[in-house]
Amino acid sequence: MVVLATRIYVTGEARQRALDSLDSLVADAVGELDVEWTVGLRDDEFPSVTVEGSDAAAARNVLAEQWGQVSHPLSDEGVGTLEAWDEEGFVLDAGYDQRVRVPADGLGLGPGSPSQVRTRFGLVQHLPLRFTVEDGVARLADAERDRLFDWTRGDGRVNVNSATRSEVRATVNRAGHAEDIVTVERLGLLEQSIVCREGTDPPGLLSSIGTYLPSELLCVVP
Repeated sequence: MVVLATRIYVTGEARQRALDSLDSLVADAVGELDVEWTVGLRDDEFPSVTVEGSDAAAARNVLAEQWGQVSHPLSDEGVGTLEAWDEEGFVLDAGYDQRVRVPADGLGLGPGSPSQVRTRFGLVQHLPLRFTVEDGVARLADAERDRLFDWTRGDGRVNVNSATRSEVRATVNRAGHAEDIVTVERLGLLEQSIVCREGTDPPGLLSSIGTYLPSELLCVVP
């Protein structure tokens, strides 16, 4: 079994749609291997994938590489979802009731308070973030910092939570903005990044689609 580092925190029909979407994504990732799988949801809202078959080990590695994996006990490198933030830093949910506090000086994302950094980089709640732990102190991983800085060098983004990629794409189309974006990039199962085309105003796009989505939306403005 592999426990994926992305949470399913929506309820009702939205939860079932998310699980169905995850099952389809698992099929895309490991469907050509000699395995059978079952997708489940743990009490802490992290999905698990039980894999059986001659290629089970390879399939688990593929899924862990694609989504990140939560483990117990906590390792020195991992992925946690953004649970909370305050003036002291970020708190990441690393599964198995484990919390990782990344202090403000461990963010490495430039000036400003943790709340200001979160807003500037469009870090919606529940976004998966990679971290490392050195001498008992956590910080954002170098690869994570590089990814977030790359977001600020493009043409802008609108980040969204509480919706699958297909739901966000449908919303963008419904709002008449299909030609204003490059793609919808999957950040987690329910966290997406709408990548803007050159000339598209991210705050304007957010304003236009915000009424269609029961989500937190944050802009990344270059």
